[in-house]
Amino acid sequence: MQWKLKAKIQNIVSYLPKAASYNAYYWIQRHFGGLRRVNPLKALIGGIETWKRIKSQDRSPSGKVFFEVGTGRIPLVPLAYWLMGAEGTISIDLNPYLKEELIAESLRYISENEGEVLKLFGSLLDNDRFNSLLNFTKKTSFSTTEFLNLCQTSYIAPGDAADTRLPDNSIDFHTSYTVFEHIPIDILREIIGEGNRIIRKNGLFVHRIDYSDHFSHSDKSISAINFLQYGDDEWQKYAGNRYMYMNRLRHDDFIILFESAGHRILGS
Repeated sequence: MQWKLKAKIQNIVSYLPKAASYNAYYWIQRHFGGLRRVNPLKALIGGIETWKRIKSQDRSPSGKVFFEVGTGRIPLVPLAYWLMGAEGTISIDLNPYLKEELIAESLRYISENEGEVLKLFGSLLDNDRFNSLLNFTKKTSFSTTEFLNLCQTSYIAPGDAADTRLPDNSIDFHTSYTVFEHIPIDILREIIGEGNRIIRKNGLFVHRIDYSDHFSHSDKSISAINFLQYGDDEWQKYAGNRYMYMNRLRHDDFIILFESAGHRILGS
């Protein structure tokens, strides 16, 4: 879809009352967008990459507590953490986007493509947990609550990652997967500040950030930096809505952001 048309549709839908807006946008995504066919592998890979980054710092993620900013539609990154041995994940989202039918479809994909998933995780996989997941997918009825309990995921939505109400020093790893690019910088400062409070002394912040213009993912006629040619006011007219807000921060901006919060950059 041509990106300006997509932006116009998103803006129109965002003007609807919140509940109606969410339902309408989900319907559009399911019938015309990226949710027509569910493939969980990309998000699982995101969890695996985070796990490997932690291990590359000579830390053991096994038996540890993860915190995830931005659950999205399907809690696949927390699932990946659990399949590799995490104690559990606290996943928080500003909006209650979770969809039971998408979770069920993702688990069905995993069950039907068992070999591909096994290859994806390799030696990182906890085989007992994976077998428990496969047995869960065979149940005649599906329950999101039962699934979250299985993979030890605490889902908070609507929630505020800048004010989690969690105890001090209660998590080991503060993570997100292609979420930080959608949050205004002032709120990012608050989220990182709150993260500093809830993370343990030897914890890590591990965040995957997509610096590209997300409209370029579906409109191949524009470049990954197309959005940088527009001033703030003009860009706000295209992507100032809740569905496609992008802060357009660059890599150096994020380094400054983290370092100003007292962090030392270990890898990027």
